[in-house]
Amino acid sequence: MSVNMIANTGKLAGRTIFITGASRGIGKSIALKAAKDGANIVIVAKTADPHPKLPGTIYTTAKEVEDVGGKALPCTVDVRDESQVNAAVSEAVKKFGGIDVVVNNASAISLTGTLATDMKKYDLMHNINSRGTFLVSKACLPYLKKSSNPHIVNISPPLSMKPKWFATNLAYTMAKYGMSMCALGMAEEFKADGIAVNALWPKTAIHTAAIEMLTGPDSSNWSRKPEIMADATYALICKDSKSVTGRFLIDELVLKEEGVTDFTNYACNPENKDSLMLDFFLDEEDFGGSNNFAFDPTKMSQAEGAKKAQQVEDGNRLDKIFSAIKANITPELVKKTSAVYQFNITGEKPDTWFLDLKSGNGTLEKGTPAQPADAILTMEYNNFFDMFTGKLKPASAFMMGKLKIDGNLQTAMKLEALMHRLKSKL
Repeated sequence: MSVNMIANTGKLAGRTIFITGASRGIGKSIALKAAKDGANIVIVAKTADPHPKLPGTIYTTAKEVEDVGGKALPCTVDVRDESQVNAAVSEAVKKFGGIDVVVNNASAISLTGTLATDMKKYDLMHNINSRGTFLVSKACLPYLKKSSNPHIVNISPPLSMKPKWFATNLAYTMAKYGMSMCALGMAEEFKADGIAVNALWPKTAIHTAAIEMLTGPDSSNWSRKPEIMADATYALICKDSKSVTGRFLIDELVLKEEGVTDFTNYACNPENKDSLMLDFFLDEEDFGGSNNFAFDPTKMSQAEGAKKAQQVEDGNRLDKIFSAIKANITPELVKKTSAVYQFNITGEKPDTWFLDLKSGNGTLEKGTPAQPADAILTMEYNNFFDMFTGKLKPASAFMMGKLKIDGNLQTAMKLEALMHRLKSKL
């Protein structure tokens, strides 16, 4: 039988789940999913008062938790503060009698290179992501040891030593990988205690305040709802803790193991369910079977030759891209965009072009613009072709390190509308 969502089973009834970053987004979604079983939810976040730009507080989430059948304990906590964390843990144990599950979801993000990352931002990411995860887990572990089915779930990516994950935003990668290393180390350290410690990461972008901040309001068109992470977390923490630990899990793969075959309902825009943005820290070849080849040097050489030939073919077709862009520049597009873009194309056919959608009726010319560009996009020529033909989304290219953006990120993402217009004409 085809399954398209994970149904609640009641297995979490009466269990106490300590969730950081639970006032909105993925954390809140996990809280509501568990609450439908009748779980006790410790809502840990900094937002006690309404934020001027972000929805939700620990109290609004608490009300929603109780409305769907759970019990809530809202706690104002900055996970960087040891005394606040310890106080929340003590309050949770006093109210509910113990702690069964910890979800380390609180996180800070800044996708900046080394020179553009100030130390205040560096410290913020490391103190929330790595240190906060370590601290919250440490504070809860004495109580997890007493649980009949204890779990720690860190919302963090699979560990990989590929340089590309470090090159574009080193500080953030280090901070997120710190969370994953906590999962790896604590899983082994507390295996004898029967405590499952795993990392869980989304396959696609998840529509949260963070992704909207990075890529603009249109991010919902290439994202899934936080509910997919909630369902994957639910499936994981319902398992026997002794049966699954020390793993780096992907939400979609977890749900496929549970029998989910249709993921349409998780897409923010169901019409785009097959063209979603792969999340950061994941490679396209990790999915779809292309990584299941034998390491035959002859076959690999043939594959590399075919790839190179394809790149040359794509390079020859760049003229078609630029002709199509010129043909689609309209006064309406200039008025709506009001920005100057510079394209630095690298690889075997390096080139520089600029697109002026700010002056007059707009123009596309070879070279650099007379006025400073609002956004400079640097990419290899084959990625440039894929982006303008709809094979590669700008946000996905950026987060995967295939596209470097200098200047205003949201301005760069405005090109999505132009690319969508070109997709049907190329």
